[in-house]
Amino acid sequence: MATDSESHLQLEIGHVLFIDMVGYSKLLIDEQRERIQELRQIVRGTEQFRLAEAEGKLIRLPTGDGGALVFRNSPEAPVLCALEISKALKTHPELRVRMGIHSGPVNEVTDLNEQMNAAGAGINIAQRVMDCGDAGHILLSKHTAEDLGHYRQWQLQLHDLGQCEVKHGGRLHVVNLHTDELGNPRVPTKFRQAVKKRRRALIAALILFAAAVGAGFYFFSQRPAFKAPDKSIAVLPFQNLSEDKANAYFADGLTEEILNRLAQISALKVPGRTSSFAFKNQNRDLRQIGATLGVAQVLEGSVRKSGDRLRISAQLARTADGYQLWSQVYDRKLDDVFAIQEEIARSIADALSVQLKLSQGNKFERPTQDMGAYDNYLEARALITQRSADNLRRASALLESAVQRDSGFAKAWAALAQARALAPYYRLAATEESLDEAERAARKALAIDDSLAAAHSALADVLRDRFDWLAAEAEYRRALDLNPGEAESHNQYAQMLLKVGHLDAAMEHANRAQELDPLAWVPPSIAGVIYLCRGEFAQSRELLDRSEKLREKLEGFQIRLELLYALSKGDGVLARRALAMARSSPPGEWTVPSNKRLIETMDQAVAYASNPSGPPPNFGRALEEAEALGEPSIGLALAAVEVFVKQPEAALDALWFDYRSPAAADLALIWTPIFQSLRKERRFLELLKAAKLPAYWRQAGWGDFCRSKGTDDFDCPWRPGG
Repeated sequence: MATDSESHLQLEIGHVLFIDMVGYSKLLIDEQRERIQELRQIVRGTEQFRLAEAEGKLIRLPTGDGGALVFRNSPEAPVLCALEISKALKTHPELRVRMGIHSGPVNEVTDLNEQMNAAGAGINIAQRVMDCGDAGHILLSKHTAEDLGHYRQWQLQLHDLGQCEVKHGGRLHVVNLHTDELGNPRVPTKFRQAVKKRRRALIAALILFAAAVGAGFYFFSQRPAFKAPDKSIAVLPFQNLSEDKANAYFADGLTEEILNRLAQISALKVPGRTSSFAFKNQNRDLRQIGATLGVAQVLEGSVRKSGDRLRISAQLARTADGYQLWSQVYDRKLDDVFAIQEEIARSIADALSVQLKLSQGNKFERPTQDMGAYDNYLEARALITQRSADNLRRASALLESAVQRDSGFAKAWAALAQARALAPYYRLAATEESLDEAERAARKALAIDDSLAAAHSALADVLRDRFDWLAAEAEYRRALDLNPGEAESHNQYAQMLLKVGHLDAAMEHANRAQELDPLAWVPPSIAGVIYLCRGEFAQSRELLDRSEKLREKLEGFQIRLELLYALSKGDGVLARRALAMARSSPPGEWTVPSNKRLIETMDQAVAYASNPSGPPPNFGRALEEAEALGEPSIGLALAAVEVFVKQPEAALDALWFDYRSPAAADLALIWTPIFQSLRKERRFLELLKAAKLPAYWRQAGWGDFCRSKGTDDFDCPWRPGG
């Protein structure tokens, strides 16, 4: 049973900066007093010290030859303070200072002089981290470094040192923080000595076992290194050699058509468009391409289009050594392009000894007799892949023209269905109107050619967004039966499975999408969300980071994931950083006036949660004001913040608002941990009914979050499988 003093122990997480003057004990008494006074003035003069002290968020702990500062406002505060101190010390070479940083439990105590003081593991570990360094070092615990490593501005300044032996035989993993100007880039003495010690032990071991090692090396060196599967190929973008550079879409479209044809071969690994096109206009070594995409062969080529003439060259080469396995030049009329595509696909299949699916009668089929319609189709396909409102608008117009020229052009109908289904996500049209048009186009394509995987996939997207889950699932499966190597179908199916709470199946298809298109950013994002829904934060962080590295700038969906990740962890500082990214993101979803109004309210609310003063933000009024400016589309993000600040009714209002808005794109994200407390609420369960999820679960299985309660009722435990 706890004593009274134990029961009143108030622990909180403190962000500790421990400061020590190297060689202090060797100084004369007068020198010690002078140096400590100089150091005290430098520390007190830092901006972080002044800000934290003004907010009442700082505890000072003197130690004789230095001291500890416990910041209670931000995990970055001690790091920024350390860099400020390091900068000031450059003009004080007589002050040889080392610093250690760690975030951990700290409690306020009253010392023997009845003065407020601090103690706890957070301070002890910060001191031990510091003890691993020399003068000038700013050392961080691994825990603190991992928190900082989520932000780009810190990543280049963090340098892993490995484990350091500390008091009582313990070991701490330590990271060195330094820039070109600040900190100490040298490996600390303790680590160099440890390396020498290990090296001596290793040399002794090597001498004892030299014969065995030599024999082992002989046998193991005969084993081949890991290599890509023999039946694998990347179709790299064909070069556009036409005089009219605007014809680049034609070369890209031809590449994509060949890629899609080869992807239909179940025995052949073919990376998706995003990954293959990442090498466009890049003169990369074939070995590097093979290693990056995991393929043993690449298909390269060029296209020259002039009037009604077409010249296409194609070469198949091994990535291991560049050896050319096959090559051919086609000099034909433009309307022979379909025959050329088929001949190339068949030649590749023959060279790799795989079976190409053939059309009836063993003949290739022309998708259209109208080359103008085909040209429109290729240009539209290129625009759809470059997701933006303007590109989708232009693509739709081109595809409308294509199907008017040839109403039997199934591929154009399928592409039109995809463009129409995407329209609500880019605020181009009302949801129901767009989905109706998309469904008509998809069914028109299938009436012409029921074996067209792209049309089945487009129809599945429509049915998914209408909450017709069983029918959508059937269409995704049909699309993957027809084209098992199509990464986008796996990706979209994974998103549907995540929305219905079937996490294991969703992860299977998200992983398959990553394998097929390793340089695409969406599949690792979806995998990251799945881990987040499971409460596995470390794995989620790894996947979200991987996704973010594949894009130049974060925007839209990825910023929303950063916000939900932060709120699910209960990290207000991280959440405000995500909202800051939203404010500064490129023109798009987060920058429309209605959403910008809500971003300000969310930021104020998160700030209020950490420092309640004055009246809390009025969410209802903010939503009304946002609606007056337009149609906000970040209701789920708003709901997450409202849960964070313990306003569940406002959160449910926002979720219902988002459900009624164009394209319920965020439905998958209601399974993230921030919404756990809402899952027992009646209005949350009614939202699931409105999305027709219980009807799906009763036929397809209840998944990870909800369960049946008799014939007509159900509930959703707080945790997966709960």
